[in-house]
Amino acid sequence: MNRPTRSVRLRIIALLGVCYGLSPLAARTTDAEEGFKPIFDGKTLNGWDGNPKFWRVEEGAITGQTTKDNPTKGNTFIIWRQGKLEDFELRLECRVFGGNSGIQYRSWEEPEKWGKWVVGGYQADFGDPFGWWGGALYEERRREFLGLRGNKSVVGENHKPKIVAKFADGKKLESYVKNEDWNEYHIIAKGNHFMHKINGHLMVDVTDEDASMRRQSGILAIQLHQGPPMKVQCRNIRLKRL
Repeated sequence: MNRPTRSVRLRIIALLGVCYGLSPLAARTTDAEEGFKPIFDGKTLNGWDGNPKFWRVEEGAITGQTTKDNPTKGNTFIIWRQGKLEDFELRLECRVFGGNSGIQYRSWEEPEKWGKWVVGGYQADFGDPFGWWGGALYEERRREFLGLRGNKSVVGENHKPKIVAKFADGKKLESYVKNEDWNEYHIIAKGNHFMHKINGHLMVDVTDEDASMRRQSGILAIQLHQGPPMKVQCRNIRLKRL
């Protein structure tokens, strides 16, 4: 029997997603998804470790929330405990209500110094309002902003980023992101080269030439930010090791 063409397969997948009430992203099993594996089951926090005061599963998403009566005194994280990341691609959907958040990768813990459920390391930023930092590469607890939206940057031995090219207008990139709604985040880390994409649009391109501080391996985590009450949700989390 002849195999259906790729375009026919995609139409069938989209139709099945509609029929069974799946999100378009959840229904997607295209060639672009080859090698990606889910690391969140959509129902429980199995494999994830966060403060139960703040983290739960809601609407099929990992959900972190602070309130006026239940604030966090510092940034707190839910950590994926199923291994460390080196070279990888990560795809997930995220949305934020009132505040900002981020996805930590190749990160590390110092519980005796920082406390439990606190990490430092590379972070793919996002938030609401989306702001100028959305899509940026930030290093929590160390060098801070390493790449801002629309820029190609190189981090030198002086621990500071240098813009070497501007590939897009930051305001234009901001227009592609939906506030208080689901956005697809795609993080690519290969060696010392990092790219963040949101809804298919490249946000930052960073090469870390800072040999004394760059990291080749580390943990994955999602941030819940201190400050005013906020809520962050992530779902359809898929990982591809390279």
